[in-house]
Amino acid sequence: MAQLAASGGAKGKFRPMSMSAKEYKVFAKAHEPSRPVGKNVLRAFVAGGMICALGQGIQQLFVTFADMTPRQASNPTTAVLILISVILTGMGVYDKFAQWAGAGSAVPVTGFANSMASAAIEHRSEGLVLGTGANMFKLAGSVIVFGVVAAFVIGMIHVILDLWRGG
Repeated sequence: MAQLAASGGAKGKFRPMSMSAKEYKVFAKAHEPSRPVGKNVLRAFVAGGMICALGQGIQQLFVTFADMTPRQASNPTTAVLILISVILTGMGVYDKFAQWAGAGSAVPVTGFANSMASAAIEHRSEGLVLGTGANMFKLAGSVIVFGVVAAFVIGMIHVILDLWRGG
């Protein structure tokens, strides 16, 4: 890999310097910033917990004031969490929260809604179909395919276990 190194001249001339892949790996590792793993894990735990607690609170509101069972309240709770996530993404708040929270902001429904809304907002100038629609579903497509494949595999395991148990 070609690197440029200062030749020491006053004019700031550079000369190419080659480095093997192994040397580059050592060089890159030495200059890599350290990551505060403990702090990042704590932030992710707190952020994910806050999102889940918010969801639980919203579900409890549906149970209490809309006379729903917890199972009936689960779908509208998910819709409200998605709505909150998309609104906060549009306002630029969710991205700042995600920078602080790290993996904790990737709680499936809110993180997925954020990524979809971000892609839609980012590519809106390219048009509704080829910009917003196409780029928004680049991420969604892989998630949907993974979900369908995982559901199929789990369903097959369930069927096999039921046949094995004789039921």
